[in-house]
Amino acid sequence: MKRRTWILSALGATGALVVGWGAMPARSRLGSPELMLPTQGDVALNGWIKIAADGAVMLAMPRSEMGQGVHTALAMLVAEELDVPLARVRLEQAGADSIYGNVAMLVASLPFHPLDSEGEKPAKIKLAEWMVGKIARELGINATGGSSSVADLWEPLRMAAATARTSLVQAAAAAWKVPASEITVRDGVMQHASGQKAHYGQMGAAAAGSTPANITPKARQDWKLIGQNAARSDIPAKVTGQAQFGMDVRLPGLLFAAVRMNPVLGGASATMDTQAALALPGVSQVVALDAWGGGTGGLAVVASNTWQARQGAQAVKVQWPTAAAGAPGAADTTRIQADLLKALNTESGFTFHEQGLPLKAEQTAASRIDALFQAPYLAHATMEPMNCTAQVKDGKVEVWVPTQVPQMARAMAAKVAGVKEEQVTVHVTLLGGGFGRRLEVDFVGQAVQVAMASKGAPVQLVWSREEDMTHDFYRPMHLAKFQASIDAQGEVSSLRIKSAGDAITPRWMARAAPHLSGPIDMPDKTTSEGLFDLPYGFLNQHMSHVATKSGVPVGFWRSVGHSHNAFFSESFIDELALATKQDPLAFRLKLLKDAPRYAAVLQLAAKQAGWGKALPAGRAQGIALHKSFGSIVAQVAEVSVEQGQIRVHRVVCAIDCGTVVNPDTVAQQMQSSVVYALSAALFGQIDIVGGVVQQSNFPSYPMVTLSQAPVVETHIVPSTRHPAGVGEPAVPPLAPAVGNALFALTGKRQRALPLKV
Repeated sequence: MKRRTWILSALGATGALVVGWGAMPARSRLGSPELMLPTQGDVALNGWIKIAADGAVMLAMPRSEMGQGVHTALAMLVAEELDVPLARVRLEQAGADSIYGNVAMLVASLPFHPLDSEGEKPAKIKLAEWMVGKIARELGINATGGSSSVADLWEPLRMAAATARTSLVQAAAAAWKVPASEITVRDGVMQHASGQKAHYGQMGAAAAGSTPANITPKARQDWKLIGQNAARSDIPAKVTGQAQFGMDVRLPGLLFAAVRMNPVLGGASATMDTQAALALPGVSQVVALDAWGGGTGGLAVVASNTWQARQGAQAVKVQWPTAAAGAPGAADTTRIQADLLKALNTESGFTFHEQGLPLKAEQTAASRIDALFQAPYLAHATMEPMNCTAQVKDGKVEVWVPTQVPQMARAMAAKVAGVKEEQVTVHVTLLGGGFGRRLEVDFVGQAVQVAMASKGAPVQLVWSREEDMTHDFYRPMHLAKFQASIDAQGEVSSLRIKSAGDAITPRWMARAAPHLSGPIDMPDKTTSEGLFDLPYGFLNQHMSHVATKSGVPVGFWRSVGHSHNAFFSESFIDELALATKQDPLAFRLKLLKDAPRYAAVLQLAAKQAGWGKALPAGRAQGIALHKSFGSIVAQVAEVSVEQGQIRVHRVVCAIDCGTVVNPDTVAQQMQSSVVYALSAALFGQIDIVGGVVQQSNFPSYPMVTLSQAPVVETHIVPSTRHPAGVGEPAVPPLAPAVGNALFALTGKRQRALPLKV
């Protein structure tokens, strides 16, 4: 295999040899019927599929719905294989068994590295694989993230549904004494030419316990649902207000809690005078909060409603402890930026990729181009602030929470309450935005701590927008130096990239499984993803990263390292096109002669956008290409400057994401990604002074408004490949496409985010 190919190896005791998007063999992930929640009149056929008495199908759902349409897409896989209407597939929250674990996400998060010259993996790589495998076994990572839900469950769910269908058909064949091959299925009803027919519910009991062999999911040519537009199953309830997000939970006797945290990141809880707060109407108690899950200490005020709780929180007289010099509380973005620049200039870093003889090419170059790129800290800014409802009663804990990691939420609740995980029940609600923020469970720990002090009453803890914005796990600040050599013929002869910034995965691992022993500071591929695997055919390349520890809490942000690395690389590619006097599209295509899949996506976007054709006066186009989470996305942005403000009028997206389950969802996620990425590209910036985040709400951390949103067009490249990610891949190319358009329009090169006129 090529040196730039990443090798996916055995995940500890799971015994899964996986390559690319592969995971444990689909059949090994069927699981026992006992894994499905027992319900009167229903029959479980395996760990994923249960048949109701009325013939409806129930699917164990281990992924969180946060607007990305995954509940619909996964239900479509089951409906296809069982030949039932999509509306007949109901969802039940899955348990913690390893069959529900997100193998694809775990594999994608492994900080592996290329084979060394001897073909052996270094000890650190083996340690990384062991550690992720250990986390998977001990926590049962049923995580929603990494744009991996459909990719991970594509084979297991189709296999589970196909197995269930075969069991039901065989049960009918035995009952009717006819060959199974003569039974047809339509809309969940089995029928024989003799006139005998039955729906699935009538054969569920007879099918239970059977283990048919040689199961093969439907052939592509037989699909009726997969690949067709399907209405999202979660939309009607959202339109009517019946959908339950975390903040919609209402329980008998529910109390409400508001938090007030140390303004200094990572700071401890405070010395409090609670007299004024407790004198307010409805306020019942004040609870000092520990810094759970890598968060910040503070206090919570419990009251009869949220408004009273918030008023009480502000009335508490607080004396916050002062952070020690050099501690996380001393974080300052100006100093961190200087530290990153120093690290770039003085430290060698970890080499993620090297090809050819870059040093030799640099020594013989006719000229050189150098560029320094910068990306700031970013907050997630989910529309639904952090919240969790918890009840601790009779030695048991129950939580209702919008989370991307229910098993981690359960582990956190058990830790805070001092009970076994088996004593904790987690109800996953709809998420009003995740974007990686709800891969953390600090707010769950807070809710359980408050519930413990509330004498058995359920408590809904809700963060204000200000607390949310100033106590996030931020996308790290990153800097990157690019250096290209131009030979005597005017061609790019070498490319050298060196970046610096905090590594997310080791920090997240420490929060996710603090009980794990052994070192966790290992090279993290998320720092350099999108840089070490560029598709362009430069003969001589070198990519390295210097991992830093700023003390700022960092976490996974939508598309992670790709989100800023694409801006760095695709902006520089445009600079190289200019330096070699070539059109940006033609320059890229020339370098993609050995990457036809990339070239096809790029050409589709350019064609649909009318690249090179005349535009209205005062407008220009920029182009960018990037692969992330298995999908390739090209974008062309049409931009103008109006009254001193950047205006993006149109974004044309082309995507190759492998086999498409629901085309409508792909288009929706392209639109969502463009708007989210455009907010970051134009406005996103978190500044920290003395450990205190300066942006606290949307006036100082704006989002793109409806009037500012561009028209987004989506064009899908037909593919028979395994499904790949959709929720994140359209985020990375947006900023460079807009930045490149601004250069074409103004002649000013943008090397720092957010973009400025």
